[in-house]
Amino acid sequence: MITTENLVHRFGDTAALDGISLTIPDGEFVVISGPNGSGKTTLVRHFNGLLSPDGGAVLVDGTPVEDDLVAARTRVGMVFQHPRDTFVSATVGADVAFGPENLGLSHEEIENRVQESLSAVGMDDRRDARIDTLSGGECQRVAIAGALAMDPDHLVLDEPFTGLDGPARDSVVSHLATLSDRGTGIIVVTHDLRDVWSLADRAVAIHDGTIAVDGPPETIADDLERLGIHTPRFERHGSNTTRFETP
Repeated sequence: MITTENLVHRFGDTAALDGISLTIPDGEFVVISGPNGSGKTTLVRHFNGLLSPDGGAVLVDGTPVEDDLVAARTRVGMVFQHPRDTFVSATVGADVAFGPENLGLSHEEIENRVQESLSAVGMDDRRDARIDTLSGGECQRVAIAGALAMDPDHLVLDEPFTGLDGPARDSVVSHLATLSDRGTGIIVVTHDLRDVWSLADRAVAIHDGTIAVDGPPETIADDLERLGIHTPRFERHGSNTTRFETP
């Protein structure tokens, strides 16, 4: 479980986050939206200690993040908007193995995690492929595999669909749906709700550093629209997503 308690973060004299209290249980699929500069990315970067609060607290499974950064970063996996900037190895398999290796796991456990993680995103046949030969969608899937190899309770993705074409977006969405069905908590930060709206258990809108809306998608669509956040027309089909264009 991820909990923020009256979280405050400032950049100079500007409060990017201004007293945010939020609880995200294990296994929940949450979409965090809002306009550019609203504080979405700043918020999730506190979940595993990439940023530190100027006020309030952030806890993972009841423990303040700053008290055990390794535990927080193991339990909360992060996938960034431009995954190519975060790769540390030349090949797919070596990059996915990097995190578990730094946990000091046995060779057998590392091998198991790499295989299972690549299989989860449909990349098990590309283990020896060079990172610099991958498409944008494949890079996103490898980044997800690298996070999964840490065996997180929550997977956080910051604008994961930026720059992806239709087939690549569909592939990433499909794999997120599968991971959610398997019990991994998914947190997607996005300004474009089309791809994940029908998968979400909950939608949170950030506005001027505060939580403006929080609830099940089907009950808060009008509230989001009033904030200028366009919501798709949709039907819920479990892990089978029907996509609709934003009106």
